[in-house]
Amino acid sequence: MNRAGLEGQVAVVTGAARGVGELLARKLSARGATVALVGLEPAELKGVAERLHGESGYWHADVTDHEAMAEVAREVKERFGKVDIVVANAGVANGGPFVDSDPVAWRRVVEVNLIGSAVTARAFLPALMESRGYLLQIASLAAITPAPMMSAYCASKSGVEAYAHSLRAEVGYRGVRVGVGYLSWTDTDMVRGADQDDVMRELRQRLPWPANRTYPLGPAVDRLVAGIERRAAHVYGQWWLRGMQGVRGYLPALIGTVGQREMRRFAPRLSNVGTGLVGAGGAADESARGATGDAAGDAVAGTRPGTAPGTAVDTVRHRS
Repeated sequence: MNRAGLEGQVAVVTGAARGVGELLARKLSARGATVALVGLEPAELKGVAERLHGESGYWHADVTDHEAMAEVAREVKERFGKVDIVVANAGVANGGPFVDSDPVAWRRVVEVNLIGSAVTARAFLPALMESRGYLLQIASLAAITPAPMMSAYCASKSGVEAYAHSLRAEVGYRGVRVGVGYLSWTDTDMVRGADQDDVMRELRQRLPWPANRTYPLGPAVDRLVAGIERRAAHVYGQWWLRGMQGVRGYLPALIGTVGQREMRRFAPRLSNVGTGLVGAGGAADESARGATGDAAGDAVAGTRPGTAPGTAVDTVRHRS
């Protein structure tokens, strides 16, 4: 195993309990990084931390909570001495026609994906400026092209792409590099959760190749790790996404025309499309928001006195 690539660096990964975040944390650890995991599922985060190769810690926090994330940033720097890499990966999704969408779920997608990313960056940028580090914002194919039935997700991922590009210009002279990671449909709980809805699954299968495929998680995360190592401005989880940049200006008109035809085809079945957050991550988010602060705190093993409300911290040490 090659551990030289990120040896001695400290990386923070949000949304680290499962999917892209979980595998990314494992691969960063295998490359020699100390990893701080952040998410809403403390038991899962602890399990991920215990499987990592080197020193790690996990923090239970909602990325949209300014105070909690500021406390996480303070404790990560206090625990590990610095922060070199931050990956703003936490995200949720919902589907269905906008006119019938659950306004709470729709708003939550934007809050987690866009506002949560900004809160994460705001909390960790002081430490990244000290280390002249790197922020990777995870976006999506949904940032490049619109898609019917995905208005909240497309809006949020377009937003984080624009926000990250703006931030790159602001902090580059301070030594901080900012990258945007793009992923197509990748085999995660979120995508599998969306595919449980027959209409959403069939709509996706009718997309043109290669956008109609579900791609394996491992190679996509390998590309993200390689991008982190070289502090890349753009990282593409699937090879063909780079080519989409050159044609993205034509896509809204094309999707607007073709999408109408597809929506007409599925119109009799649209009332059956679910409107809540999808996948295990969406369920975890809804559960966390449904719990009271005290109940959430009581459920977290290992909460340390003096920690921000609702935030659990722990450090796991391993043999290399």
